[in-house]
Amino acid sequence: MSERLLHTRNIGIMAHIDAGKTTTTERILYYTGSNYKIGEVHDGTATMDWMIQEQERGITITAAATTVFWKFDDNQYKINIIDTPGHVDFTVEVERSLRVLDGAVALFCAVGGVEPQSETVWHQADKYKVPRISFVNKMDRVGADFFAVINDIKEKLGANPIPVQIPIGSEEEFTGIIDLVSNKAYQWDSESLGADFFEIEVPEDLKDTVKEYRRKLIEGAAEESNELFEKFILDADSITADEIHAMIRKATLEMRITPVLCGASYQNIGVQLLLDAVVKYLPCPTDIADVKGVNPFSGEEEVRITASEEKLSAFAFKIATDPYVGRIAFVRVYSGVLRQGEQVLNTNVNKKERISRLFQVHANKQIPIEFLEAGDIGAIVGFKQVRTGDTLCEEKNPIVLGAIQFPEPVINIAIEPKTQDEVEKLANALIKLTEEDPTFTVRSDEETGQTLISGMGELHLDVLVDRIKREFNIECNTGTPQVSYKEAVTATVEHKEVYKKQSGGRGKFADITIEVSPADIGVKGLQFINETKGGVIPSEYIRAVEKGFSAAMVNGVLAGFAMDSLKVKLLDGSTHPVDSDSLAFEIAARLAYKEACRKAKAVLLEPIMRLEVVCPDQYVGEISSDLNKRRANVDAIESRLNLQVVKAHVPLSEMFGYVTTLRSLSQGRATSSMEFSHYERTPELLADEVIMKIKGYLVKY
Repeated sequence: MSERLLHTRNIGIMAHIDAGKTTTTERILYYTGSNYKIGEVHDGTATMDWMIQEQERGITITAAATTVFWKFDDNQYKINIIDTPGHVDFTVEVERSLRVLDGAVALFCAVGGVEPQSETVWHQADKYKVPRISFVNKMDRVGADFFAVINDIKEKLGANPIPVQIPIGSEEEFTGIIDLVSNKAYQWDSESLGADFFEIEVPEDLKDTVKEYRRKLIEGAAEESNELFEKFILDADSITADEIHAMIRKATLEMRITPVLCGASYQNIGVQLLLDAVVKYLPCPTDIADVKGVNPFSGEEEVRITASEEKLSAFAFKIATDPYVGRIAFVRVYSGVLRQGEQVLNTNVNKKERISRLFQVHANKQIPIEFLEAGDIGAIVGFKQVRTGDTLCEEKNPIVLGAIQFPEPVINIAIEPKTQDEVEKLANALIKLTEEDPTFTVRSDEETGQTLISGMGELHLDVLVDRIKREFNIECNTGTPQVSYKEAVTATVEHKEVYKKQSGGRGKFADITIEVSPADIGVKGLQFINETKGGVIPSEYIRAVEKGFSAAMVNGVLAGFAMDSLKVKLLDGSTHPVDSDSLAFEIAARLAYKEACRKAKAVLLEPIMRLEVVCPDQYVGEISSDLNKRRANVDAIESRLNLQVVKAHVPLSEMFGYVTTLRSLSQGRATSSMEFSHYERTPELLADEVIMKIKGYLVKY
């Protein structure tokens, strides 16, 4: 059992868009023997980009999982890999993948260095305490600079990058790699598509550089152990490669360093050494701390050791729909054994589920298996109510593992089927898509009766609408994209609400006095405080008041946008011996919410995006001027090789169609990337305009 776990690696490949994640994964599949030919992203033949939308657009949309086997030091290692998207619109795929992975490979473009989404995924990995190694890809590109990227990692990510390899040349002169630990140089054979590589002499002009960085590496490794440090003082050359590897691994697992490797995946250089590094430096399941959870019935913390003999605990991190086998749940088994045909408990909804089939996943193909053991990642079929973030365990030994926190959608569009006959069909399709993607939400506008779908960006919604058309065969009309605003109160107001209804027989009565104010800093949702004294309102009615406010916050008082946070104090109230009940107090709370929030000077909040534009020097002035017109705050303009990087914060409402404008401003030579930053108060005149538009708004199809 322990041998199996020692030879297992669960890793993710993460990076900014176009850093080469999928290309690297394709080479891994080829060199491990999983694929007999190399698939290419630009040809639409990449195994991991199996969705039609991915093949057409040349981007990764959904995190694809696969399992490969790699031989190292006469041992066979099982590596479960998840190839994640780089586009910020699909950041949910990275978030939920990192939640279940033990280690990660962070890819950086040798030209672009640390780009905006690189920072996002790096901090996501920090949040889940995922050890990682770095791979500087595209060393063959014009402008490639290995040491500049290392400096970038140090400055922008606050990490401690330690080179364990250095490149032989760069750009078109990039020919191989020098391993600093073994002090050997390698070159790859292009005729075998990089499958064969051989040892060469360390180039004369690099010997001093190799000596400098190798000494730094050995010195750093020696500091990890008193015994090694003594050896280093007496004779640095007496420290063996195995001892250096062990110390690098120790520091990597403790997240004090990130070993940095290099290569050019598209040119088939360096991928085998990357696989060796995954095995050498990234954790096996037993290296990770034992998983902690809570008993849903007792509320006490429980710990599960990573072992097959332990009680079962498995975490569902992704739901997908397959045209042949139906709904699939991707699961990570933390302890025990999940067997085909057995009954398990879903503790999040307290329902039993029977696992009809188990699979090992290879992109969009499933290989049937009998069981999944502790440390394994696989897929289950035959469940009824499993959702993303649910815990599966034994009925006698319940546990709930920590859920995943997902970002909120920032953009929405109205959608309707072209024919009335397909209304129900569309509703079912939307339900299936929301089960798969927690950042995709659906709601009905109370005033217009329209169905509104919300997501992380224009591309996100565009892909989902395309999936509705192709996968569910539903032709749809869609409105123009609208910003997903939020509402908030800015003042403190006291309000008394008396709800009376008498229509023969038993009536309804509820009397509450509440104080509404902005929530405390950092608090999301409803912050409810009961300050009643002497039991003037029974506890079940107090819960009904809280429920009423919580439900009412879904629709704001200005234009129906959700209230992001609110503090409500229940100060006083009274009841009727016959007419009072929970429903009356819930209704009173909803009415009080509307009146009090209007008095509390409700305002509109708009999403602010973090923008980065990379452009040649001559276009900086025009691009900055255009951003100023879009109400942007330009934070910095930095130099990167022969280019300028404009960093700014800008309202999302001003950024529709920006890519087209940017192309015309820079003659197609500038690129941009944008991700959500925070919500901010909308200027009053613009807020009035938005409210007027929403209240009298009808989507034109």
